Amino acid sequence: MNNSPKEVLKFIEEEGIKFIRLTFCDIYGNLKNIAIMPTELERAFSYGIPLDYSEFDESSLELILVPDISTLSVLPWRPKSGRVIRFFCSLKNPDGTPYSSGMRTHLIKYINELRLNGYSCEISTRCEFYLFNLNEKGEPTKIPHDRGGYLDVAPLDKCENTRREICLALEEMGFNPKSSCHKHGSGQNEIAFRANEPVNAADDMVHYKSIVKSVAEQCGLFASFMPKPLENEHGSAVTFSFIVKKNGEHIFGTSPDNITEEGKCFISGVLRRIGEITVFLNPTINSYSRFGVGYAPKYINFSTDDRTSLIRLCNYKGLSPRIEIRSADAACNPYIAFKLILAAGIEGIKSGDNSLYYRGTDTSDQLPESLEKAMYIARNSEFLRSNLPENLLKRTFHHMHSQLEALKEYDSTDSFYDEYYFPYI
Repeated sequence: MNNSPKEVLKFIEEEGIKFIRLTFCDIYGNLKNIAIMPTELERAFSYGIPLDYSEFDESSLELILVPDISTLSVLPWRPKSGRVIRFFCSLKNPDGTPYSSGMRTHLIKYINELRLNGYSCEISTRCEFYLFNLNEKGEPTKIPHDRGGYLDVAPLDKCENTRREICLALEEMGFNPKSSCHKHGSGQNEIAFRANEPVNAADDMVHYKSIVKSVAEQCGLFASFMPKPLENEHGSAVTFSFIVKKNGEHIFGTSPDNITEEGKCFISGVLRRIGEITVFLNPTINSYSRFGVGYAPKYINFSTDDRTSLIRLCNYKGLSPRIEIRSADAACNPYIAFKLILAAGIEGIKSGDNSLYYRGTDTSDQLPESLEKAMYIARNSEFLRSNLPENLLKRTFHHMHSQLEALKEYDSTDSFYDEYYFPYI
C-alpha cells in the first residue's frame, strides 16, 4: 500500500480503525510490537514512537520505532468493530540515526548498494510447520493433527481447512502465497510465497509465522516452526530461492548449460562461506537434529537435480531461473540470513573463483553438526565481522551460549526441547 501519511490517516478514520500495531523484529527473528491509538499515528510518522529497548539490548536504553508506510495491512482475524492495522517499523536512535544492530535497515542499505552496482535480487520462501492438537486445557500437545503424508488429500490430510484459512488471511493482508500442501511428516504443512524484493520477503516471513500461529489457534490447533519437533518425523525447513540479475540479465541462466560465470562464482561464494553463516541460518540446538534426516542437507554441495543438496539450481519453464538454499530453518532472522547469503555470493563474484561450483555433490565437507561447532566456526570468521555489527555478533553468541548452558540443567535433550523451544518457535 503506497499512500501518503494524509491518505493513511483518512483511511483509518473512514474504516473505523481503533488500534495500530507497530511491529519490528528482534535480532533473534522474533516478531515484537506495541499498539498505539489512531491519534498517535501522525506523530509516529513525523517523529517515531519511543521504545524502551533495554530488554533486547542493554547498550540501547531507548530507540524510536518509525513505521514504514508501505507495509500497512489490516489484521483480518480482528473484529470489524475496533479494527486493527499493522505497520512494519525500522529502529532508530533518538537522534534519528539508524540503530547499529537494526538488520532491516542494514538489509535496505545493502540492497541499495547492490543496485548501484547493477545487481537486483528477488527472494521467495517455502516455510514448513507442524500442526498439533491441543489438550482438554487448551495447551499444546505433540500429537500431530493428522497422519497424512506428502501431498495427501482429505481425509488423510486433516490440515487442509486450516491451511486454507491461513492462505486467505495472508492474501487479505496483502501477502503473496502461491501454493500450500501437506508435507512428509504427520501434521506437517508448507506454504510457498511468490518472489519478492529482499526486504519485503523478510518482512513477509516474520509476519507469516505470526499469522500461521494466530489462525491455527483460532482453528483449535497449535502451530510449531520448531526445526525438529518430532524425533521420528521429518524436520521443518525454510527454503530460500534467490533470483539474481546483473544489469537486467539473469546470472543463473535459463538452464544448467548456460549459467553465467557470475552465477557459478555466486554459488561458489555461498558454498565457501556457508559453514561460517550456518549459526545464523540455524540458530538453535534443535536445528542440528534436522541435518541429514529425510531431505534435509548434510553436505556442503551443489546440484541441479538432487533434492538433498545444500544448493540446487532450479530452471522451470515460465519461472525465472533461481538457486535454492536448503539448509535454513524458520528460527532464523531472515534479514540477517538474506544479507549474509547475498554478501557471500557477491564476494564470490568479486573473487572470480568458481571452483566450488564444479565440485558439485562430490564432497565430504559437512555442515556443522551442532550449534557448538557452528558457533566455533562463526567466532573465527572475518567474513561475519565485516558484514555484521560487532554488537549483534556479541549478543548472538551470548544468547546461543545461554542455550548450551540451559541444556545442562535438564535430564534429557528431549525435555529441554519441549520446555525451551516447543512452546515458543
